[in-house]
Amino acid sequence: MRDQTVGQPDVESLALAEPNVHVRRRWIFGLTLASLGMWMAAQTPLQVVLALQLQDITPRHKVVALGVVTGVGAISSALATPIVGMLSDRTAHGRRIGRFSGRRHRWTLIMAVLSAVCMVLLAGQNTVFGVALLWFAFSAFQNGEYASLSAAIPDHVPVRQRATVSGWVGMPIALGLVLGTVLVVDVLDQHIVVSYVTLAVAMVVLALPFVLFTPDHPLAPHHRGPFSWRRLASSYWLSPKQNPDFGWAWLTRFLSSLAIAMGTLYLLYFLRDDVHYAKQFPGQTAADGLLILILIYTVCVVIASIVGGMISDRSGRRKRMVVVSSFFIAAAALLLTFSPTWTSSMIAAVLFGLGYGAYIAVDQALITQVLPAARDRAKDLGIINIAIVCPGAIGALIAAPLVSLAGYKALFGATTVVAIAAAVGVYKIKSVS
Repeated sequence: MRDQTVGQPDVESLALAEPNVHVRRRWIFGLTLASLGMWMAAQTPLQVVLALQLQDITPRHKVVALGVVTGVGAISSALATPIVGMLSDRTAHGRRIGRFSGRRHRWTLIMAVLSAVCMVLLAGQNTVFGVALLWFAFSAFQNGEYASLSAAIPDHVPVRQRATVSGWVGMPIALGLVLGTVLVVDVLDQHIVVSYVTLAVAMVVLALPFVLFTPDHPLAPHHRGPFSWRRLASSYWLSPKQNPDFGWAWLTRFLSSLAIAMGTLYLLYFLRDDVHYAKQFPGQTAADGLLILILIYTVCVVIASIVGGMISDRSGRRKRMVVVSSFFIAAAALLLTFSPTWTSSMIAAVLFGLGYGAYIAVDQALITQVLPAARDRAKDLGIINIAIVCPGAIGALIAAPLVSLAGYKALFGATTVVAIAAAVGVYKIKSVS
C-alpha cells in the first residue's frame, strides 16, 4: 500500500525527512528476519548456553558467575547503543563502503559480523574471565546492531504504519528465545561449541536480506552535525526538561520493562516453592511447567504484537493501547499475588503475553513519534534502549530481597504497582494521542 507523496525532497535529504510512503511487506519481512537472528543470538545464551558453559567451568560458583557475566553484558549494552547510534546518525554518503552509501545498513552488517566473531570466540573459553570479557564485547556489538535496526522504523515507516511494523519487528524478542532454545536443546543436543557457532551464523545470515535488498537513505555531508568529545559524552543524556514527552516515554518504558523483569525473573522458583508444580504433576519438574508458561506467553506475544499494532495504526491512538497493555501486565501480577496456583499461572502467562505483545508494538511506535530530532534518531533510540536493558539488573536487585523477606506475594504485589505507574506515566505524554 502506498501513501500519496507530497513535495518529495531530494534523495540526499530523505535521511532526515519524515517518511510518507508505506513500506512493503518484503521490507517488513527483511527487518523481522534481521531482528530474529539478533534476538536469538542475544537471548538464547542467557537462558541456556552461558548457563551450561559456566556450569562446566565452575560448578560450585555457577550462579554467581552467571550473575557477573549477565551484569557486565547489561553494562556493555547500556554503554554501546547510544554511541553506535550517534555514529550511525553521523555517517554521510561521502564515506561509501562498497554498495553501502546510507547511514544504517553498513553499521547493521558490521555489528552483526563482529557480534558473530565474539560468539565464535566465546565458544572456546574455559575461564569465567574469558566468558565475561567476550560477552561484554558481544553485548556491545549486538546492541550496536539493535541501534541501527531500530532506527530503520522512523527512517522509513510513516507514522500511520509504525505500530504494525513495530509489532512484526518486536515479535522476535519473544519468538527468538523459544526458537533458539528449541534449536540448542532439541536439535543441537546442548552442544556448547556447535550452539554458539550456529547462533553466530544465523545472526549474520538473517541480517543479509535486509541490508542487501532494502534501501538505506544517504545523509548529505552538510546535514551532519559537527563532532566533539562533549557531543559524544552527551549521547547518554537528553534533557527531560527540554524534551518532556521523550522524558516521560523513557520513564514509562523503564517502568514497563521493570515490571516485566520483576514479574518473570523468579517464575521457576515460584512454580517450585509456591505452586508446588512437581507435587501436582508427578514425574515432571518446575522447569517443565516453566516451559509450558513460556510457550503460552510467546504465542500471546506474537498475536498481540501484530493485532495490537494494526488496531493502533487504524485508530491512530497510541496512549490508550499502551495503558491497556500495562494494565494487562498489572492484572497478571495481581492474579499471582492472591492466587498462587498452576491455573492462575497459565492465565497470568496469557495476560503477560497479551500485555507485553501489544506494548512492544504500540509503545515503540509512540516513542518514534516523540524523538526530538531526525538527525539523532539512532542515538535517541539508544537512550531508550537503556530503559530496556537496565531494568533487568535493577529488577533482580529489587526482587531478591522482596522474595527473601516477604515472599512471592510481595514480589508480584510490587510488580502490580510498577505496571500501574507505567500506565499513569503514559498520560503525561502530550504530543501523541
